[in-house]
Amino acid sequence: MTTAGQWVAGSRPRTLPAAVSPVAAGTGAAAGLDASDVPSAVLALVVALALQVAVNYANDYSDGVRGTDDSRVGPVRLVGQRLAAPRAVLTATGLSFGVAAVAGLALVVRSGQWWLLAVGVLAILAAWFYTGGRRPYGYAGLGEAMVFVFFGLVAVLGTTYTQAGRVDVGAWAGAVGVGALACALLVVNNLRDIPTDTAAGKRTLAVRLGDRWTRRLFVLLLLTPVPCTLVAFLASPWSQLALLAVPLAVTPLRVVSSGASARHLVPALGTTGRYSLVFGVLLGAGLAIG
Repeated sequence: MTTAGQWVAGSRPRTLPAAVSPVAAGTGAAAGLDASDVPSAVLALVVALALQVAVNYANDYSDGVRGTDDSRVGPVRLVGQRLAAPRAVLTATGLSFGVAAVAGLALVVRSGQWWLLAVGVLAILAAWFYTGGRRPYGYAGLGEAMVFVFFGLVAVLGTTYTQAGRVDVGAWAGAVGVGALACALLVVNNLRDIPTDTAAGKRTLAVRLGDRWTRRLFVLLLLTPVPCTLVAFLASPWSQLALLAVPLAVTPLRVVSSGASARHLVPALGTTGRYSLVFGVLLGAGLAIG
């Protein structure tokens, strides 16, 4: 029987900062526009967290039943390691999507922006078809692009828009910076899995780029928040508080640049996640003060 600890590990908690960071940045941008709304921010956070957990379980299920996870290193794989039945993981995926859908509907009702229902549907479809379906786009190297769109642009701008009814340059700067760090989490994850993904026929962006260029891409993504923060100055001088998060990039940069592979790359997931969280919170705070 699958334990509670295994279910938690299977949700991949190291990736959850990628869900909190955009809501923090987006809510701060809304506050900077004198339009922050705590209930809407909470609903946006529930949507983001539920979608992150859902995509993690969906990825576990789809890769597990395909056999892609049979020889993986790193986080717990519920299906691949035979810790849970595929049907149970699929059920957990559906429940997580359900929570996201209910919270998203409540957020749309509260904001009155009914067209955002279509965005929510697209987000759920994107989460499932990352590794699900007959032709998952994650197997074609498009995972990072979709993460940038949905965990960067959509998450930050959507959070701001549902509270303020508009977005500004601060929200856009936050969306790009947060999206880059969300991509960095996926890049380092796929960098670790290049050997096993190659053997399984999973053509992720890391597999397509190769080890050296994937590491260079990771460095670029971790440095992207710096120019984004400078642009956010146009919305609020206090947004420069986000630069205090940059030292947190040193550890993951050192790990990846050292040529670490396999299990030695796992710590970079956690440190990149912390960098993403602190960046989003500090940027949001700076925009709110402004």
